[in-house]
Amino acid sequence: MTQRWIVISKTALWAACLAPFGLLVLQAFGYAGGLGANPVEQILNVCGKTGLNLLMLTLCVTPIRRSTGINKLIVFRRLLGLFAFFYLTTHFLTYALLDLGLIFTPGTALGTLLVDIAERPYITVGFTALMLLIPLAATSTRGMQRRLGKNWVKLHRLVYVVAVLGIVHYYWQVKSDFDFAEPLLYAFLLAVLLGVRLKHRLVHAKPAVPAPYPRVEPPQAQQKTTR
Repeated sequence: MTQRWIVISKTALWAACLAPFGLLVLQAFGYAGGLGANPVEQILNVCGKTGLNLLMLTLCVTPIRRSTGINKLIVFRRLLGLFAFFYLTTHFLTYALLDLGLIFTPGTALGTLLVDIAERPYITVGFTALMLLIPLAATSTRGMQRRLGKNWVKLHRLVYVVAVLGIVHYYWQVKSDFDFAEPLLYAFLLAVLLGVRLKHRLVHAKPAVPAPYPRVEPPQAQQKTTR
């Protein structure tokens, strides 16, 4: 994998990740069919699903890298993760600013937001997932990776917790039995990814090496040496 190929691939990945947001902008201005009868719900759905899709793709990078041996695939993981954070943040801001009206009536909407986070389980779970994503996004740079050392790896394992919370959030807010198929599909994919990760850890786990015992010479050997 040459540097030129990486640059081309990153450019294509940027374009692919920005495409859903660009389409929403066009629809907001009345192009590409518009946002439909419920614009806020459309934005929420697109940003939420796109964020969850990118989060799952982020988790797929390492297993694919290990199975193919293409180590440079790791350069795409940070980009996918940051775009997932962007879309999930936009999902929450759309809910807070437009759906609840925080941008129009800050006082009333803020109270409603706090009550929703505290009393509506699927919003509580979704908000918790977003809060856990913040330190992951903030420490995604190479500089922070060098500073944190081994703690960086431990911190970024939280991405699996975020994925679980995101799928639960999605499952709890679906409105019909037919819609349950999608969150269950995400749950199956995540279970496979966790299984692959667990298998890798078990296979590559280093067995504990017992401490060597001090060598004790037999009495006859000790007598010969003293003579």
